[in-house]
Amino acid sequence: MMNETPAAERVHIAFFGCRNAGKSSLVNRVTGQSLSVVSPHAGTTTDPVYKTMELLPLGPVVIIDTPGADDVGDLGGLRVEKMQQVLRRADVAVLVVDGAAPLQDWDRKLIEEFQERKIPYLIVRNKADLGLAADDDEPYLTVSAVTGEGVEDLKKQIAALLEEPGAAKQRRRLVADLLAPGDAVVLVVPIDESAPKGRLILPQQQVIRDALEAGAIPVVCRDTELAQVLGAGGAAPILNRPPKLVITDSQAFRQVAEIVPEGIALTSFSILMARYKGFLEASLAGIKAIHDLKDGDCVLIAEGCTHHRQCNDIGTVKIPGWLRKYRDADFVIETTSGKEFPEDLGSYRLVIHCGGCMLNEREVVSRMQIAARQGVPFLNYGVLIAEMNGILARSVAPLC
Repeated sequence: MMNETPAAERVHIAFFGCRNAGKSSLVNRVTGQSLSVVSPHAGTTTDPVYKTMELLPLGPVVIIDTPGADDVGDLGGLRVEKMQQVLRRADVAVLVVDGAAPLQDWDRKLIEEFQERKIPYLIVRNKADLGLAADDDEPYLTVSAVTGEGVEDLKKQIAALLEEPGAAKQRRRLVADLLAPGDAVVLVVPIDESAPKGRLILPQQQVIRDALEAGAIPVVCRDTELAQVLGAGGAAPILNRPPKLVITDSQAFRQVAEIVPEGIALTSFSILMARYKGFLEASLAGIKAIHDLKDGDCVLIAEGCTHHRQCNDIGTVKIPGWLRKYRDADFVIETTSGKEFPEDLGSYRLVIHCGGCMLNEREVVSRMQIAARQGVPFLNYGVLIAEMNGILARSVAPLC
């Protein structure tokens, strides 16, 4: 619903630790719900468990319970991989340790991971009701998931982490910083077989809201009505003055660019989202990679959502077709969606990523960094489509 904060815009708070440290019990106590299954047997949590909720004093959050970092065996290894994936999206990490024992090697490995990834973290000694072991050299909080001791303090400390200098940042804007009060902005929303039935996609909703908060006037139309809105081709214009900006679905970039006069700024929802999520510069830096692609090269197309694939889906059908035609070559195309993204990108010449509206910024940036470390260009849908249509410079000019 439009009045709910999307999961991607919420603070992601993840609980990590070894098996049987009481992570799930503590998560249930913090949320006030039976979110995770608990038992005295180690390894009860087999997959990450996600819960969107309001958590005072933080506000909208996603709470994540993870499998034990010290799980063993083939299945245990898969569970640890799932836990590692959560590290890519955690805005705050809570390391839960058994208060009756000193820090384990796995605990210290997790602390190193938090520090390397620059994730703000807290160490929480659980099971205070059973007595505590000798103090470690790491600062910690004391809690009991059984009695609730220390849980309110834990919530306050998590909030404090997010308010520390360097942790809290100026609110990001999708489009409001490009608009002034009274500016008209035209949003081009094609309605075709790939459009969701009965609703607008998340970036379109978010741009409308951000434009309204800026005091601008959003005008929404389909690509088939754009000429009428602008008065192009001799049509009587609906608007009595040119808009400050036209924003289009990237799939309609070619048609829209032919209609919008050069004097009116033009960009796409996907490009705005790439800027918002922090990977537009990397995408622009890597765009030349598409000109080096040749027959047989392997390309990864990654999406953050898990929508039902339509017959003319952009990620699995349109972009592969456009790219093959643009380069007059045949490529091996592989796809991922949702929270899945490979750590090893050695077989790929290029990663093409959606705008990431369903992923939080840390997750998208983590994926970009995985690609950068392995020397694989990391492009955005909108940037790629604009380049293939010869309008990249024009489409990013409003953002520079």
